Amino acid sequence: MSELLIVGGGIMGLWAAVMAGRAGVATCLVERRRIGAGASGGLLGALMPHIPDRWNAKKQFQFDALVALEDEIAELQQATGLSADYRRCGRVMPLGKPHLREIALGHEQDAVRHWISGDRRFHWHVRDAGTGNAWPAAEAAPFGISHDTLAARVAPRRLVQVLKAALAQFAHVQVEEGAEVSSLDPQRGRLSLSDGRVFHFGHCILSAGVESFGLIDRLAHPAQAPSGSAVKGQAALLSADIDPASPIIFTDGLYIVAHEDGHVAIGSTSENRFDEPHSTDGQLDVLIRRAEAMAPALRGAQVIERWAGLRPKATGRGPIVGRHPDYNNLSVLSGGFKVSFGLAHALARFVIDDIIGRPTIDLPESFACAHHIAALRQ
Repeated sequence: MSELLIVGGGIMGLWAAVMAGRAGVATCLVERRRIGAGASGGLLGALMPHIPDRWNAKKQFQFDALVALEDEIAELQQATGLSADYRRCGRVMPLGKPHLREIALGHEQDAVRHWISGDRRFHWHVRDAGTGNAWPAAEAAPFGISHDTLAARVAPRRLVQVLKAALAQFAHVQVEEGAEVSSLDPQRGRLSLSDGRVFHFGHCILSAGVESFGLIDRLAHPAQAPSGSAVKGQAALLSADIDPASPIIFTDGLYIVAHEDGHVAIGSTSENRFDEPHSTDGQLDVLIRRAEAMAPALRGAQVIERWAGLRPKATGRGPIVGRHPDYNNLSVLSGGFKVSFGLAHALARFVIDDIIGRPTIDLPESFACAHHIAALRQ
């Protein structure tokens, strides 16, 4: 019997296992395929903050998480000797219309008021484009750019490997790959695998990405609306001589992320309807052409990988986090969609702290599993 059983070896489940390992909890993590095989094995790794206007608890939580992630990753890298290629590179957003510059100037002041962490200050600058470099091209930003100093990036697959290596250092944490769940019975503390094996647990965390929704929905009594859905994303990795310190470029669903080793990631589509979840198509070609227009230094760059995968989007939009209202021994940690890499460490800390009964950080109400379930039953 496992004191704690974690279902899913993506970014959420891995952070939960690390937090449990640090807390001394006997833990078993089961993953259907291999660690990081789903959306967590993508290419982008953009860690971008919310716009600093209309400040609320959700934006404060994300801000605190993005600031804290730098030290969390540094601790893991020191412990494992591996690199996650984390860098606080910032983000630029081209301003294509005059009124957007006026709005951005307001955000500049919003950041002065809200982007504060102890002695650290982060900024939202409004500048003219083309000053010093062509990232982005001046013609793509006729009314300047917004440049924030809070955003960061990480290499998703490398962070996954760092987390996996960290888990190997805990004698009380077990990881099983190729373990597909066939049924979950929280009332009996029992999880069955498709190969006939059975796990008994004291507490279970569902962090299986898109697959979490089906497991949650099958537990619903009375029936409720679906807890979430899969959104397909497509991305590409280019070989290009771009300074890895360059900020993320973001505009209208297009992300351009310079990584180490001469790699640049381009993404991503958000497709609610699709026939082939893991195949790329012309929609990715359109993104690459848009990226080349936005950053001419990418023109002619070799595409070394095309990637597609499914991201978990909760019906209530925000991630689903914490104890299930009907089962005290079941917690959920899923539905992060585009924010998972920036929040997973903080959400996992909340869930583990709740399980072991120690004081924890405040969770935005809209993230709470009980809040999501109540909304689904209305």
